[in-house]
Amino acid sequence: MANNSPALTGNSQPQHQAAAAAAQQQQQCGGGGGATKPAVSGKQGNVLPLWGNEKTMNLNPMILTNILSSPYFKVQLYELKTYHEVVDEIYFKVTHVEPWEKGSRKTAGQTGMCGGVRGVGTGGIVSTAFCLLYKLFTLKLTRKQVMGLITHTDSPYIRALGFMYIRYTQPPTDLWDWFESFLDDEEFFTL
Repeated sequence: MANNSPALTGNSQPQHQAAAAAAQQQQQCGGGGGATKPAVSGKQGNVLPLWGNEKTMNLNPMILTNILSSPYFKVQLYELKTYHEVVDEIYFKVTHVEPWEKGSRKTAGQTGMCGGVRGVGTGGIVSTAFCLLYKLFTLKLTRKQVMGLITHTDSPYIRALGFMYIRYTQPPTDLWDWFESFLDDEEFFTL
C-alpha cells in the first residue's frame, strides 16, 4: 500500500510550504505581473541592506578623499539635512555624472592601463554629482527614497544618482531586481 503524502514521496516540504516558497522565489526573481519594486533581501521592509564597506560606500579611495576634503561637501552639503533638500540640490546643481569636474584632471602622457584611462588618474576637482551621491549615502536612504530617486520625473540626473546609489550600496545579487524594469529606458542625459 503506497502513501503519496508529501512527507513520504521524497519531498521534504508539505505542498503548501513548497507552493509558498515557489511564490516567494518567483516574486524575488521579478515574476508576479511586472512589478517595478525590487525584491526584498537582507533586512525586510523599507530598510535597505548595505553591501560592502559601510564607511566608504565602496568608492575609489582617491574619489572619496577628494569628496571628504571638498569645500562643497564640507560646507554647503553639510547644511543639507533631509532627503528632499539633497534631491533639490541635485536638480539645481548636477550637470553630469562623471567623478571629476571637466578639465580638472591632468591626464597628459598617461596611456595604457594607467589611472587616466580608467577614470581616476591623479584626481582633480571631484564632481558635484559624486559629492551629492556620498551625501545621499550619509543619509542612509530607505527603499522608498531610492525608488523615489530612480522614478523621479523632474531630472535625469536625480534618476542617475539613484541608480549609482544602488550600484555602490546594494548587494550584487539584487542589482538585476532593481535595474530590470528600466533596461529599455530611453531618457537621455550627459555623462
